[in-house]
Amino acid sequence: MESTNAPAKPQFSEAAKAEIDRICKQYPAERRKSAMLPVLHIAQAEFGGWVAPEVQDLVAEVLGVKPIEVYEVSTFYTMFNLKPVGKHVLEICRTGPCQLRGSDELTAELERITGAKVGEGPSADGLFTLKEVECLAACGFAPVVQVREKYYEQLDTEESVNAMLSELRNMVHRPALPWEETGLPNAVANN
Repeated sequence: MESTNAPAKPQFSEAAKAEIDRICKQYPAERRKSAMLPVLHIAQAEFGGWVAPEVQDLVAEVLGVKPIEVYEVSTFYTMFNLKPVGKHVLEICRTGPCQLRGSDELTAELERITGAKVGEGPSADGLFTLKEVECLAACGFAPVVQVREKYYEQLDTEESVNAMLSELRNMVHRPALPWEETGLPNAVANN
């Protein structure tokens, strides 16, 4: 008899399950699907920064919806990564004001320095993924890159680009996830 070494089905951590339950309680039971966006964010954070098909299936199971409903949402919104990503996803604004201030040159420089290519997955060292995005609403500080919740602005000099990359390379710990108690102010943790 042949043994099957199928990968283990993904499961949420206990902390993530508790946060998902908290979020789902904000909606009527028949509207549990309304929690899909925050649950996909939790899934992306829990499973390496991207939502593989089996993770999307887990989200569907947790919310009691068909997998296709999760696939429709995850493929529509660019904030969800459908392929493996590096430790830091650099979202480069590519709209008019940023282009006028050098976002195309910034993208080329980031590709050169990191070795990552826009749309092609993480850099060889696993640190960086480059992604072009629409307006980040920081036109007055162009060109702009967003990494998680932080904006890096006026990246129009070699020094500013190197400072951003140095900060990211030297980040020892991953940022705390929103549902983790460690490091969160009580006001945030209790909302």
